[in-house]
Amino acid sequence: MGIKDDAVEVRAQGWRTLAALHGSIEAELEKALQASTELSVVEYTVLDALSRQDGWHMRMQQLARATALSSSATTRLVNRLEDRGLLTRILCADDRRGIYTELTVAGQKLLEAAKPVHDETLASALEAAEQVPELEPLVRALGALQKA
Repeated sequence: MGIKDDAVEVRAQGWRTLAALHGSIEAELEKALQASTELSVVEYTVLDALSRQDGWHMRMQQLARATALSSSATTRLVNRLEDRGLLTRILCADDRRGIYTELTVAGQKLLEAAKPVHDETLASALEAAEQVPELEPLVRALGALQKA
């Protein structure tokens, strides 16, 4: 294997390590959020993303980017959350083609209940991952990003 091939393999190994860390954390978050609030990780992500916006709303395309979902998957997810009364859709006043998704008061309350569970589970999952030799450098790197 030449130098160029070695660099590719190092990046590929890094990507596999990142995917393993992401997968283990997401599985823990999914279990904890489902048990406590009946939210999936992606549903929590939608509510959280909306709560961070001024006016608690976003265009559908923005929400799709924030959740890393396709437009059709985002629409299905928004439909489910809207059926549960956690968010609503409104027409954009200055662009009648635009649709905003907006967090409802019920959505904000559920997010407030889910946030401590999410944050505690995330911290616990990162602590556990830090004990795995292959994941420890990546977990430390994440901690360094928070300080920057």
